[in-house]
Amino acid sequence: MSYVAVTFHIVWGTYRRQRTICEEYERELYNFIYQFCCKRDVFVRRIGGMPDHVHLLVDVPTTMAISDFVKVLKCESSKVMRRNPHFPIWNGWAEGVAIISVCPECREHKANYIRNQKEHHKVKPFLEELNQLFLEAGLPVDGL
Repeated sequence: MSYVAVTFHIVWGTYRRQRTICEEYERELYNFIYQFCCKRDVFVRRIGGMPDHVHLLVDVPTTMAISDFVKVLKCESSKVMRRNPHFPIWNGWAEGVAIISVCPECREHKANYIRNQKEHHKVKPFLEELNQLFLEAGLPVDGL
């Protein structure tokens, strides 16, 4: 038997960073994401975000390519959002995505980070946040 423990912090934004995820109804989107993950045996550690982006902390099974998982998640969630009257100005997701591996010792910290997005973004805009995440991961700082 093989054992694998791989956690990813996935971040993606709305089309043109538009604030199209209404905070009053964001739980509807998060519920869809949670159900989507559960149906694919993806373990959800935390979902959160802001009106212009989403954070997802998950363990993805090794039987699934992370890029394929994110591509289908974005596509399917966009379809649901487009049909939902609670998101009347929905224009889709931006093309890019950040997928960053998370060490087991950092999972709790990342989950808390995602949980506290509303507080965090009172002082730091999305692109500044992304640049910091990229720097921490050793990625080039160019935003999504």
